[in-house]
Amino acid sequence: MWKRYTKTALLSLVLSVNLQAKTITDVAGNQIDIADNVTRIADLWNANNQIVLLLGGMDKVVATTSYIQSNPWFAEVYPNIKNVTAMGSGRNLQTEELLGSHPDVVIVPTPMMVEELNRAKLKGVLAIFHDFEGLKKTVWLTAEIIGENAPAIAENYIKELDENIAFVAERTKGLAENDKPLAVHITGGESLTTIDGGKTIIGDWQRKGGARPAFPELENAVDVGLEEIIKANPDVITIGGGNAARAVTEIKQNPAWQTISAVKNGRVFVNPIGTFMWDRYSAEEALQVLWAAQIFHPALFKDLDMIEKTQAFYKKYYNYELTKENAKRILDALPPVK
Repeated sequence: MWKRYTKTALLSLVLSVNLQAKTITDVAGNQIDIADNVTRIADLWNANNQIVLLLGGMDKVVATTSYIQSNPWFAEVYPNIKNVTAMGSGRNLQTEELLGSHPDVVIVPTPMMVEELNRAKLKGVLAIFHDFEGLKKTVWLTAEIIGENAPAIAENYIKELDENIAFVAERTKGLAENDKPLAVHITGGESLTTIDGGKTIIGDWQRKGGARPAFPELENAVDVGLEEIIKANPDVITIGGGNAARAVTEIKQNPAWQTISAVKNGRVFVNPIGTFMWDRYSAEEALQVLWAAQIFHPALFKDLDMIEKTQAFYKKYYNYELTKENAKRILDALPPVK
């Protein structure tokens, strides 16, 4: 009788350990019970895959997006991404396919996706942000999901992010408001008049980098028209996305843009792209704020070596040895060379 009781007790203990859960709180305040040891993550927010990569959790990812799978720098740093199932662009859900991948948790960027996942009895977690504080919260949330060594990496990363922001703030603290350049960020080369305004992560790094957003009250991807850009007369123009280099050439050659201060003074820049675009929702925002400060205030940051900074970041967080040539290619938003 005693022996039978012991076996039952042991079985109950094993089951309780396997079913043990922890509660996380996503960015909307939703509380979700997930397994204490998550082993299968579906990450359907493009940008968050990079945060998982930084935190050392990509081996747990069983579903990603087509954008991440086709990103040349992501594949360079994490070649196994080609073996992870890609489920769409990150803008919609393929619920049946998701159910087949048996994820412990599904990370998504919109409340509607969370609702759809809940209806399918999947554990949806909302992860999205619009400023650096939101980035830090999302890094912590993702680290909680991954577990193991991820929280320690998150702590180191956030410390470095805060140090970079403080470094720029210290060097720019004596600037009068008029000494801060007026900045416009063009979303991508597909439409030269679609910009990201000040009420976004872009506006946050513009301000932290020592600039003034030319459109402080606007959100992401707003078509303002060329007349409004000419009227704003920005001192610096940055361009995101994969077609940025072509867009820079087009702006420099188009007579309609030539009255703008940034164009006249040769201050139109391609925004860097690494394992994700630096300008938006990226863990590489820790580098973006340094890069932005240097292009906004080259005299103040002439000693800042962005190639070295990028190499060090990739070694520290991705355990990837980045050559100087390839670091320069990231800064120029170009794919790696072998």
